[in-house]
Amino acid sequence: MKGDWVEIVIDAGGTPRTYEVKATKAGRRVEVATRRGLVEVSEVTRSGTAVRTARFMSSRILALVEHPADQRRP
Repeated sequence: MKGDWVEIVIDAGGTPRTYEVKATKAGRRVEVATRRGLVEVSEVTRSGTAVRTARFMSSRILALVEHPADQRRP
């Protein structure tokens, strides 16, 4: 849902770096998948096609925070 976003903090050689993946348009969502030592964060359309994907080594991740979109409707 537009407004979903995931914040990833990684260890980049002693200094933490922060990355964000956001659902930028209506109907898109952010999905997180863990596979073989990698964490994959993707912005996905309604049909399931990945628009953009970020991959991180799970051993380098310090924090992964999922922020859901505001569910309130006017």
